Amino acid sequence: MQAGRGARFPSLRLLLTGWPWLVLALMLVAIRVSKGAGFSDLYALVTRPFWPGSAQSEWLRSAQRLDQQTRLGQLEADNQRLRRLLALQQQPGAARSAPVIARPAQGWWQQLMLGQGAWQGLQVGDAVVAPGGLVGRIAATTPTTATVQLLTDPGSRVGVWVARTGEHGLLVGLGTPRPVLRFLDRDARVRPSDLVTTSPASTLLPPNLTVGVIQHLDASVIPAPEAVVQLSAPLAAIDWVQVLPIQERSDG
Repeated sequence: MQAGRGARFPSLRLLLTGWPWLVLALMLVAIRVSKGAGFSDLYALVTRPFWPGSAQSEWLRSAQRLDQQTRLGQLEADNQRLRRLLALQQQPGAARSAPVIARPAQGWWQQLMLGQGAWQGLQVGDAVVAPGGLVGRIAATTPTTATVQLLTDPGSRVGVWVARTGEHGLLVGLGTPRPVLRFLDRDARVRPSDLVTTSPASTLLPPNLTVGVIQHLDASVIPAPEAVVQLSAPLAAIDWVQVLPIQERSDG
């Protein structure tokens, strides 16, 4: 009697100590059979207090509206740029369109390289214009490329004038975004916002190509005043240009 009762006690103790493992095994089997559906529901129930509320949803909607506005602004900017390029191609005397394929970082305000060259008829000395006005002249060519010396290059010298007063001068590059106009006459009667164009007396460029506007005048410079010129063409961001061949200029 005592022996039978003692034999049952170990089985009871084994059941009491092993039930957690049995429950765990049953849970694993249930998860396996249900493919985790019940566990996912339990996880969702536990984490529900931490889900995004109305404030987070509003932030998300604001971010989406900002993204849409940014995309629309970029599309509008691209549309305006393409319109300017189309208008440039339709200008009288505009000869050849050429893409800008390279621009050295250390000489950003000095030169750029075009994806057309001597085989397309480009020659050294050709005028290069972009939407807005003159940007420079071709300084060197290869069969398929051309190097443009920008108006802002320190070695650039271009004859220009202010049509409103008839004042002539020399536009000199400084290696910065804005070149300097050195007038020939000591008593130059120009003022800020006056339009600067290529000189009719120049033998290197077509006359009256838009260059920019006078931004600041320094009348204290000796022997003649100097003016800082804001170029009308956006030199900082040019991807296409027009090249005016030498023969077209001589014919005009």
